[in-house]
Amino acid sequence: MGVKWQGTGRLAAMVGVLVATTLGVISTSPAAEFKMGVIDPQVVLEKSKAGKRALDGLREYVATRQKLLSRDEEELRNSEKQLKEQVAKLSETEKKEKETSFRSKIQDYQKRAQEFNQELQGKQKELVDDYMKKIAVATQTVADKGSYQLVLDKGSEQTVKIVIFNKDTIDLTEQVIKEFDRTNK
Repeated sequence: MGVKWQGTGRLAAMVGVLVATTLGVISTSPAAEFKMGVIDPQVVLEKSKAGKRALDGLREYVATRQKLLSRDEEELRNSEKQLKEQVAKLSETEKKEKETSFRSKIQDYQKRAQEFNQELQGKQKELVDDYMKKIAVATQTVADKGSYQLVLDKGSEQTVKIVIFNKDTIDLTEQVIKEFDRTNK
């Protein structure tokens, strides 16, 4: 299960402003060395020790909830099977009561599944927001140490791809992972 970054449209707009501002600085001081880097925050989250722990915790949460939903689904199947077996033996009133009860169970199941999906989306957003702040701090540290003026989010196939091409020499993802691991035990 991949966690997808949200808000990349705003990020792309901010990157455009940053690039325009930075290019303006370059043109006014041509002697200054300009260093730019890129990172892949998704890779930082997936490969860092703290990120792996957080994703494993999220996966465990999903697995636990999925087991509960699967159990509920199995109970619904058994109830449906029993209802079909008993339908010929029941009076019209009993049949309607059982069918109403069964529909109510289905609605309860659907409500629980929907609530689970909302909880999961909330937990994913919370995780991403929290880790993006931490990744930004680690990126700032790496950028300061390396005298980088600009660091862009590479994006990925799952998100908006901001950087179309970059040389491996300006990819700071591994450095950010090391800094992230150092500061987020």
